[in-house]
Amino acid sequence: MNATESLQSLRGRKVFVTGHTGFKGSWLLFLLDRLGARVTGYSLAPPTSPSLFEAAHLVDLVATHHEADIRDTPRLTAAVRAAEPDIVLHLAAQPLVRLSHREPLDTFSTNVIGTASLLDAVRQAGKPCVLISATSDKCYEPHADGRPHDEADRFGGHDPYSASKGAAELVAAAYRTSFFAPARLREHGIQLATVRAGNVIGGGDWAEDRIMTDIVRHLVAGEPVPVRNPAAVRPWQHVLEPLTGYLSLAAAMLAEPAAKWCAGWNFGPAADDDITVQQLTEIFIAAWGKGCWKDIHDPRSPIETHVLRLAITKSLAGLPWRPRLSSREAIHRTATWFRAFEADPSSARSLCLADIEAYEQAEAAAPLATPGVSI
Repeated sequence: MNATESLQSLRGRKVFVTGHTGFKGSWLLFLLDRLGARVTGYSLAPPTSPSLFEAAHLVDLVATHHEADIRDTPRLTAAVRAAEPDIVLHLAAQPLVRLSHREPLDTFSTNVIGTASLLDAVRQAGKPCVLISATSDKCYEPHADGRPHDEADRFGGHDPYSASKGAAELVAAAYRTSFFAPARLREHGIQLATVRAGNVIGGGDWAEDRIMTDIVRHLVAGEPVPVRNPAAVRPWQHVLEPLTGYLSLAAAMLAEPAAKWCAGWNFGPAADDDITVQQLTEIFIAAWGKGCWKDIHDPRSPIETHVLRLAITKSLAGLPWRPRLSSREAIHRTATWFRAFEADPSSARSLCLADIEAYEQAEAAAPLATPGVSI
């Protein structure tokens, strides 16, 4: 069974999504709609202008739309109770590293207290469900040698954003131990997993300080693209990769409730698919058709991890999921999406649907790797 086939078990399910107006949340709405799920969304207003949620008119795909803060615990708890979800997907967050340096308290409040608020809302609702909380590849204490992080690595972070994501993992672990113990799953019925991905790219991400946003803005203006850390290595992946991974995990948890799912899971690119920021920029510019870039590295800027990689052996072995797109393919598709949107801003929905259909065809053309073998 491949990932697309396994997701059919989500058809007709009630799904509660936090952060559904954001970039990843918007793409998730497309996937859930294709599966026939009934979605309740809970989020602040779209965080950017333009936003994919508004450009693609995605409110049409949400059965119930709550525009509210996840730190409003009474309102969130009431919304979860009313939704009676089979699946809860927690994506709401303050997702920007550089913003976390300017607004550290809000970052910690949103990412740590917000996560606790959502987990406690599920606890108070008391309905058996699959609960998946998304953190980040940056939740881990950085490795000095650049080796890939696996799920057993310790949490940490040298900046407020990364530390807040490590702390969110600790919050989830505490709730799992105290209230959703895997050993007592038959008693409470709540399976809690965390998922870690990052450096996600794709059409429709206009967030501040995102590399794709910066590239597009400067190319449209006919200006050189400023690159802060050209030699930095990141696990770049198209947004459909981790989202399909999250849904594959949810489907597995629904099909076979078990303690083995109640843990952390990494979703990233293939082990040998390393791309630097400079390479990403050059591939994007080539796909765009014109432009150039310039190095604006400033040693006084906030410290960012130079090399960040994720080990995905566990997800490859345990789930019907694998990366379908190379980093180069993901970058090319993202550039193509933005170029088409610039030409026709009314095309956001059709562009996303075309990318999803092509992604499904990519799986059909490339069968799953042998479980446990890195690709």
